[in-house]
Amino acid sequence: MFAVTKNLLLRPGWSCDAPALAKAIGTKRIVANLASAPWPYGLEQAEQFLARMDDMPLPTFLITLRNSAEVIGACGFGYAPSGEIELGYWIAEGHWGHGYATEAAAAILDIAKTLGWSRIEAGHYLDNPASGRVLEKLGFTPTGRHAMRHSCARGEEAMSRLYLLDLNEAEDAAPAAA
Repeated sequence: MFAVTKNLLLRPGWSCDAPALAKAIGTKRIVANLASAPWPYGLEQAEQFLARMDDMPLPTFLITLRNSAEVIGACGFGYAPSGEIELGYWIAEGHWGHGYATEAAAAILDIAKTLGWSRIEAGHYLDNPASGRVLEKLGFTPTGRHAMRHSCARGEEAMSRLYLLDLNEAEDAAPAAA
């Protein structure tokens, strides 16, 4: 499965992407904001992630720039601790502040609508408020709930703010994926 936006190509990952993936995710500052990625995250971890991509039960994509095919992040769906479908994403530090997380997530939320999904959960660690701003731009609303969530990279749980998006009510809320 692929998605194309104004600036990005969202695509499957292949084994040859491992060096680029390891380089893009490359800092603890990124990995510590993900629930399941270990630290340190190097070539071996990238190879393992890419080898599992075909078997993932829900769509997951590498994010590349359209004009250079440079891997700049990843986004996709998984299962939240509640059992509901959850959105996740990350963008390489050198590409922060360009709206790529919002652009990529909007594209895969369109895929979720096409698949007939009605609700998507998301969350962010409290020490990562930029992720909350992305979620709000996409039309997610805070649930008013917080929960401790394990981070493999941190080696401990950290408090997360929880969000919900009702795709049936959000027809026009998310930015269009060009």
